[in-house]
Amino acid sequence: MIRVLLVDDQPLIRSGFRALLDLEDDIEVVAEAADGREGLALARELLPDIALIDIQMPVIDGIEATRRIAADPALAGVHVVILTNYGLDEYVFNALRAGAAGFLVKDIVPEDLLHAVRVAARGDALLAPSITRRLIDRYVTQPRTTGTGPAELTNREREAVALVAQGLSNDQIAARMVISPLTAKTHINRAMTKLHARDRAQLVVFAYESGLVTPGNS
Repeated sequence: MIRVLLVDDQPLIRSGFRALLDLEDDIEVVAEAADGREGLALARELLPDIALIDIQMPVIDGIEATRRIAADPALAGVHVVILTNYGLDEYVFNALRAGAAGFLVKDIVPEDLLHAVRVAARGDALLAPSITRRLIDRYVTQPRTTGTGPAELTNREREAVALVAQGLSNDQIAARMVISPLTAKTHINRAMTKLHARDRAQLVVFAYESGLVTPGNS
């Protein structure tokens, strides 16, 4: 059962999402919150698998709530998916930097919402290749290296991270690298550990910010 926390200051949005999610046998909405502070408290209390968090809310906004969830070791199993009205914008990229697993626009069709919840629950990033390229083209103009650089990765780990940044699944990465899916997953997990990445979405951000991948070669 995938346990979901809804955090949005608009009751209509929360009720609409809840109605869709509660119809599924493998998804359960465990709580709702109207602002980031309340959402953070419920995340700590209930430890949901997924927190669907609005990016702009009173008291504590979605970016700060995401940052606090990502920084709390007790919430390592909580995958944050940001909700936005605006699609690609600076707030979305800041949310990914803060630790979000991905983002959804609020007018998403029901089938895509359900798919997204299941994808995020698996620990995969909600970043299609075309969306990744558009986001990076707009908001990563100069490579910036963080404290742990690509040099600490093995060549195979670098290759795997670059393919993650292109939006490939483990099976696709395995086929591209001519290795087993289990070995591909091992390379990715080791890279995440070395880079202190919370999930695949943060690997994507790292790959572009460090210069490991550039928009032109994605």
